[in-house]
Amino acid sequence: MMAQGATGANGTETVAGGAGRSAAAHVAIAPPGGTAVIPPRWPIVLVSVGMRKTGVDIRKSTGGVVAVYAGFFLVCILVAVTGGIANSYGLASWYPSLVKPSFNPPNWLFGPVWTVLYGMIAVAGARYVLSPAREKEPTLALNAAWSWVFFYGQAMGAAIAVVVALWFAIAATIAFGWNKDRLASLLLIPYLAWVSFATLLNVAIWRLNG
Repeated sequence: MMAQGATGANGTETVAGGAGRSAAAHVAIAPPGGTAVIPPRWPIVLVSVGMRKTGVDIRKSTGGVVAVYAGFFLVCILVAVTGGIANSYGLASWYPSLVKPSFNPPNWLFGPVWTVLYGMIAVAGARYVLSPAREKEPTLALNAAWSWVFFYGQAMGAAIAVVVALWFAIAATIAFGWNKDRLASLLLIPYLAWVSFATLLNVAIWRLNG
C-alpha cells in the first residue's frame, strides 16, 4: 500500500509510514509566502511522492508499458536461443537414434509451435506484471532448463522431473492470475496444453529407451 503524503505546519512535505518519512522530509521546503525549494539531490524521492499523491503508476505510461512488453519478448527470444543451442547437441545424432512413440510429432512442427507459444508467453507475462496484482511469470527458467537436461544432458528421467515442475508452475500461474488478468491466464492455456503433451512424450521416450 502506498503511503500518503502530508504537509506539516512548517511547510515540510512528509510521508507517513516506514523509512520514507525521513527521506521525504527534505523533498519540498517552502518559506512563508515563498516558492517551494526542491533540492536537486532528491529527484527520485520527488517522483515517488508525486506518484503517491496522484496515484500514477509509471508502468502505466506508454513508455513503461512498451518497455515491459519489449523486456518479455527479449527474454523469450533469449530462452528460445539458449534452448536451441541445447537442442542442437541432442538433435545431431542422439535424439534421432531413440525409439519414439507413435504420437511423436515431426521435427519441423516444434519450431512454429514454440514461436507462437513464446509470443503468447511474452504477452501474458507483460500483462501480469502490468496488472494491479503485479504477478510474475516464473516458468521460463524451467522451460530453458528442460532443453539442457533432456537434449544436452541426455538425462530423460531428470527431464521428466523438470517438465512436471514446469507443468505445475504454469498451472499455478494460470490459477493465481485468473482473477487478476483473465486474458493473460487464457493466453497460457495453450502453453499448458503443449507442455502436457511434451510431458507424455518425455515419459514415453524414457520408457521406450530406458
